[in-house]
Amino acid sequence: MFSNKKQKNMDSNKSAVKINFIEPNTRIVGEIESKSDFRIDGTLEGKVNTSGRVVVGKEGTVQGEVHCGYADIMGNFNGKLFVNGLLTIKSDGIVEGQITVGKLAVESGATLNAQCSMKSAAVKSIIDEEPKKTEKTA
Repeated sequence: MFSNKKQKNMDSNKSAVKINFIEPNTRIVGEIESKSDFRIDGTLEGKVNTSGRVVVGKEGTVQGEVHCGYADIMGNFNGKLFVNGLLTIKSDGIVEGQITVGKLAVESGATLNAQCSMKSAAVKSIIDEEPKKTEKTA
């Protein structure tokens, strides 16, 4: 009676989370298009285009061009990296090449040897252009 409900909930959760894995000791050469997240623990040479997150694990190596929504680098990346949101380079991560990001976070110990550009965003002024005048009444 209860196990049937549990099984349905588990199946619906599995279908909601879609992650593509490139396992250690796996080498892929070519171009990948997806809307899902990627975890790369092997070697990828080529191009990746996804609206999801790309995670390069400690054993992972990417050489080429990546376009993604978010990225976490714990391994090696060499090439062109375009991240619409946040790029996080973890303490073991090595990034070389050219990067264009919305936001950047670099942990202590990480290596960043890249030409970096930030996507333009609206900048809020910290100074009011016209100070507001307030009247005091007794």
